[in-house]
Amino acid sequence: MSKVGRRPIKLNDVKIQIDGQEIKYTGKCASGTHLIPDVLEIKYENNEVSLVPRKITRESKCFWGLHRALLANKIEGAQKPFEKQVQIVGLGYKAIPKGSIVEFSLGYSHKIDFDLPKGVTLEVDKVGQLLTLKSTDKELLGQTCGQLRFLRPVEPYKGTGIRLTTDVVIRKTGKTKAG
Repeated sequence: MSKVGRRPIKLNDVKIQIDGQEIKYTGKCASGTHLIPDVLEIKYENNEVSLVPRKITRESKCFWGLHRALLANKIEGAQKPFEKQVQIVGLGYKAIPKGSIVEFSLGYSHKIDFDLPKGVTLEVDKVGQLLTLKSTDKELLGQTCGQLRFLRPVEPYKGTGIRLTTDVVIRKTGKTKAG
């Protein structure tokens, strides 16, 4: 039994329409569709959606929790966009938004232009070191944050680089003089 799959998904303000194995959802921020595999069955009652396996097999158990989580994320994103904060740490490191392109100064000999994917919005603070990314698609938001972190990974001695505000950076001690 899947612990995640058993939990029903509360819809709140999101309207859904079930068409066979396809769920169409519409909220105030986004709308879209999600296709459920044939091994799962969709049940709608009391403003809640739940997924139930038609027959309990290894395949149905694998898909049960996965598709419940994916559908719950899409419905939650349709109500209110997801938000992540990315922090740039370092002297002279900053981000400058220019439409859908963000220009980064990260201590390299050149500036880096980063194209924001469609569906992701960016807000930058006055200093240019705290970025707030918002999107209705949780997977796209996480992937974009990962690509930003890849531009300048956190350095373990000084702690400079790009990181999420929730990341814990383990600092290393430098060389010591023996004597």
